[in-house]
Formats: sequence, C-alpha cells, structure tokens
Amino acid sequence: MSGNDRLLVLVRHGQSDWNLKNLFTGWKDPDLSPKGVDEARTAGLRLKEQDLTFDVAFTSALTRAQHTLELMLGELGQPMLPSHRDAALNERDYGELSGLNKDDARKKWGEEQVHIWRRSYDVAPPGGESLKDTVARVLPYYAQHILPAVLDGQRVIVAAHGNSLRALVMVLDRLTPQTIPAMELDTGVPLVYRLKANSTVESKAVLAA
Repeated sequence: MSGNDRLLVLVRHGQSDWNLKNLFTGWKDPDLSPKGVDEARTAGLRLKEQDLTFDVAFTSALTRAQHTLELMLGELGQPMLPSHRDAALNERDYGELSGLNKDDARKKWGEEQVHIWRRSYDVAPPGGESLKDTVARVLPYYAQHILPAVLDGQRVIVAAHGNSLRALVMVLDRLTPQTIPAMELDTGVPLVYRLKANSTVESKAVLAA
C-alpha cells in the first residue's frame, strides 16, 4: 500500500453490555459484551484480510470504543499504534434517557415521542443531545484532527459510536438531515473509505460478514 492512499476506516464499537440489555447508553460507560468482543476481533481480522495497516487511530473517551480499538489493533499486530482519545467522538448524550430500558422509556413518554428523539435530526431528549448537536460536536474535531491526517497520507482508523460516526458518514456520503436519521451502522463492521485530495470520497467498501 502506498502512503498516498488517503485511507479512512470507521468502525462502530462491538455490542456493549447495555446494547444487549436494550438500554439507552449515551455517555454512560459500559464495556463490551462477550459478543461485542468477538465483533471487535472479527473487525480486526477483516481489516487484516484486506492487508490494511494504520499509522494513527482515533477513538472516544468511552471504554467500549477504546476496547474495540484495542482488540482490532491486536488482530492487526499493531498494539502500540499511536491513538488519540477525545470526548468529541463520544456517543450522542441521551440525557434523561441514559440507562433506561427502551421499552420503559416508551411507557414513560410514549412510543411516538421516543421515536422522535431516536430518529429525528434536531429534537433532543430531555437533558441530552439531538443528532444535530452530535454532528456539531464531531465535525470540528474531524476537520481539525482526523481529515488533515488522512489528507497527509496517513492511514487512519476511527473506533467510535453509532451516532458520532453517523455524523462523519453524513459528510462523506453526502447525506442530508432528512436521510441520515434512517441510516444505521452495524456494530463491528468496518467502513473503508479512500478519499480524493479534495477530501471527497473516491471509494467506499463495507467489510460485512
């Protein structure tokens, strides 16, 4: 692989204990479930099968994303890769919903209201962030730290969360506030982007099972 690949790989963390229990997680900090550990290792193996190696990694301030990155780098034989952790890449803050079972939240606020909080672009749950708020937090970090590394020819891997990565995918795939809420990212499935010199996408591959 040449150094001017402009490679950017995004991976949503493996299943967490709270994903398993159907809880709103947000900024709470559960670790990976046993299935999540397997998903993270499998993601690393898929990247290895593609002969991908990395120069730098970015992850959030939350354990489940950091653990996913650590397991992937272990499979890649790069356990000492320079890694940057920042809360800018944290999951969306679900505020008062954090820690609640999704079914209990529906009983408390109603199916329709919970659906709006989960699937709208700009309506925030009580005390939390909307997807729009999350995008406003993630994109400056991407522009200041991640994108310059990619454009500099470094091969970059980002292990983060469903909503923080949706913010990046929104830009990369040119999605809109209308189309991004319906887009789901699977846990532990690498998205492999190669960028043009002008930072737009040259190619995208989804390394699913």
